[in-house]
Amino acid sequence: MDYDVIIVGGGIVGLATAFRFLEKRPETRILLMEKESKLAAHQTGNNSGVLHSGLYYEPGSEKAKLSVNGLQQMVAFCREYGIAHEQCGKIVIAADEIELPRLENLWQRGNANGLLGLRKLKQEQIREIEPHAAGIAAIYVPQEGIVDYPGVCEKLSELIRIKGGRICLNTRLLRFIPDSGRWIAETSAGEFASRFVVTCGGLYSDRLVRATGQKPAVRIIPFRGEYYQIKKERQYLVRNLIYPVPDPKFPFLGVHFTRLIHGGIEAGPNAVLAFSREGYRWSNVNARDLAGSLCFPGLWKFLAAYPSLCGYEIYRSLSRREFCRSLQKLVPAICENDLETGGSGVRAQAMTRDGKLVGDFQFEEQRGVLHVVNAPSPAATASLAIGGKIVERMLKQLN
Repeated sequence: MDYDVIIVGGGIVGLATAFRFLEKRPETRILLMEKESKLAAHQTGNNSGVLHSGLYYEPGSEKAKLSVNGLQQMVAFCREYGIAHEQCGKIVIAADEIELPRLENLWQRGNANGLLGLRKLKQEQIREIEPHAAGIAAIYVPQEGIVDYPGVCEKLSELIRIKGGRICLNTRLLRFIPDSGRWIAETSAGEFASRFVVTCGGLYSDRLVRATGQKPAVRIIPFRGEYYQIKKERQYLVRNLIYPVPDPKFPFLGVHFTRLIHGGIEAGPNAVLAFSREGYRWSNVNARDLAGSLCFPGLWKFLAAYPSLCGYEIYRSLSRREFCRSLQKLVPAICENDLETGGSGVRAQAMTRDGKLVGDFQFEEQRGVLHVVNAPSPAATASLAIGGKIVERMLKQLN
């Protein structure tokens, strides 16, 4: 049960890391462990499957660099292995004049980040791309698209096994024990030893830091995003991807429309505090998770900074009519009867004690360990680039 590298977490970032490492060091003995009975069971498998281009992110940030580079790598990977994807483009719409300066800021960021083919749209040009969309101006982002992320994960797992890596499902990490320059992983499936450990635990990333005896710099606060599906007979209202201009007063992108790679149109998500780190419904409550959130001072400072917006998110979650009103800002013809309850996902949001949300990718290292503490959207799109970055950091230690 001795390995060179153990990777904890079978989402897309963990899989991409194992894949990239075996490309660099094909002789390496790698074990990837996942607590669930299948891979990509949480954030990876419950997102809307968008290929993000890097439009929103601060130029020069790690997030911007990895997003732009990661999109190119993901598209190339999908082309090579025949995974369903399409760079169908998206539009980001300013609904009124108040949003025009924010739209201009996105235009500048997108160009600074090296996005190709960006176009400014006037009202009539918006309707050429999305005939039922409303707005006074927009940006067209041709590189954005949609993809089958579970399909990507399935192919990555296949390639990892072909290259000699081992993947263990139903293997929950209990704790790590340092042992003479190695780490002993105590798990629900037995003990495993390794020279190096990488944790890509998503919703549990801060707890995995503690499992190696360190104190995490941030706390993971779970936010649920809920979706509606557009009824089949009304899906003609949306061709591809329609997004609003993000509100800088709130750290999420706002509800939007997404065409899914295997058919259908999704509307959402909102953002409400989840009562469990795997809380996909209001009824999912985990006492430990909820207490951990409510006892964290950063959450209360965050709620105090955005009281009306947080309250509105809860109201919109409970009211289909209000959810529909938000969607009508983008597509006025959508009505409440067009909406069917869809799925949901839980976002692992890293938060500091002063209530700030960590927007960029964040890693923590110690001897023989690298933790992926925060991997927010667009981590799925950028996963192959993130995996390459993690491998660079690992090799510096191992060498």
